Amino acid sequence: MKWKIIIPVALVVLVAAGGIAMAQVNTAATPARPASSTVAGNAVLPVAANPIANPSTTPGLTIVSALAEDNVDPSSGAAITDRLQITVGNSTSKPLTNVETYYVMTDVTTGRSEAYYLALDGLTLAPNAETTFSFDNETGAGHYPENTFSLYRSSANQVDFTIQVSADGVQVANGTATKGAGTGEQAD
Repeated sequence: MKWKIIIPVALVVLVAAGGIAMAQVNTAATPARPASSTVAGNAVLPVAANPIANPSTTPGLTIVSALAEDNVDPSSGAAITDRLQITVGNSTSKPLTNVETYYVMTDVTTGRSEAYYLALDGLTLAPNAETTFSFDNETGAGHYPENTFSLYRSSANQVDFTIQVSADGVQVANGTATKGAGTGEQAD
């Protein structure tokens, strides 16, 4: 009689253990999230390496300007709050898509640095035109999330940026920007 009870209990334990093992295997087999700075909505975290893999040598994309302070609205020319603001130019006769950016900010006094990557989903660079986008946590076209606890926002020292912008079919564009010493918005 004992064996009749033990066998069904052992079978239930074995099946349950197999289900747990399969759940773990399925979880581990789930494809990894692409290397992006954006996680959990608009939370932006640094990345360990540059995931841009664009081997093109075809010219056509340039960083026209990059600002980290004394910013101006590209439409009105009016002063706006400080942010990383990048203007890119597309000198080709076709729209450029799959735009992504990688930037490294470095505190020039401490040598500490942070790197960020973001695929600029939905951004298309019009042919023979310039486009401006900002990392400022605002909403709407051309606005993307930023880490409000980054070196840029927290360091009282000068912070230098090295920037890459990539789009399909053209060479990666490179640029720089600098935030001078001090924190908080200064009058422009």
